[in-house]
Amino acid sequence: MTQERLSLGAWGEDQAALHLQRQGLKIVARNFMTPVGEVDIICRSRKEIIFVEVKTRRTNAYGTPAEAVGLRKQRQVIRAAQWYLAANKISLQPRFDVISVMPEDAGRARLEHLPAAFGLSGF
Repeated sequence: MTQERLSLGAWGEDQAALHLQRQGLKIVARNFMTPVGEVDIICRSRKEIIFVEVKTRRTNAYGTPAEAVGLRKQRQVIRAAQWYLAANKISLQPRFDVISVMPEDAGRARLEHLPAAFGLSGF
């Protein structure tokens, strides 16, 4: 992956984290790595632990950022979340969100937050 793509992804994750904090959620981890995959952002509310996949794209030429979170990526996030839950003895209800980020003029971002974008059914 090129440095430009890595920088764009990191910028998108920063924008998503700010959005989540503005929603009143507490960020508990970023870029949580496990042997089975990574979770971009883990945050919590009073009732839920939320695992967030962030996708940042410059254009919709190859589909929206959220469309890039297919079954394979969903399974990877779920497995990494199970790892986190087991390691941290969390009893909150898990939720899996997707946040799409696209840059706009003047360094701003257009975000689309999809709460409960996918779940454990079918896995």
